Amino acid sequence: MTKPLHVLFVCLGNICRSPTAEAVFKKIVQDHNLDAKFVIDSAGTAGHHEGEEADPRTIDHGLQRGYNVTSISRPFKNPKDFENFDYIVVMDEDNYSELLRFDSRKNYKTKIHKMVQFCKIHKLKIVPDPYYGGPEAFEHVIDVLEDACQGFFEKIKTEHNL
Repeated sequence: MTKPLHVLFVCLGNICRSPTAEAVFKKIVQDHNLDAKFVIDSAGTAGHHEGEEADPRTIDHGLQRGYNVTSISRPFKNPKDFENFDYIVVMDEDNYSELLRFDSRKNYKTKIHKMVQFCKIHKLKIVPDPYYGGPEAFEHVIDVLEDACQGFFEKIKTEHNL
């Protein structure tokens, strides 16, 4: 593999789930000494929080679990993100539908994946949005994303012989 794999995690506002997924996946990649083989980012389907840090609860719960959530919110850039990223991983059905809508010619559908499809332990249809929940909601999201990111990493590792 000559060029790094580009991975983009996407949720609605890019302040809770996708920045957490980005941080969890980055740590998995770092733990396997594969930093140079990846470019990892996150974005939102809506630009409500553009330029903001992740939700403070996301940052705090991430730190408590050993994850450094440092991303700055940005909206999904169509078609640039479709062109630049090899894998685009969404947190829920609305994100999936929105990206399919952005991809009106269906040129990039094979790049779009649902995060929960990589879970080995959790059996969910979506990664729940913790924004209106309490501490347990943020902890649950980290649990789900640890499971899903590990499964996703294993898939990529096998597919690309890392």
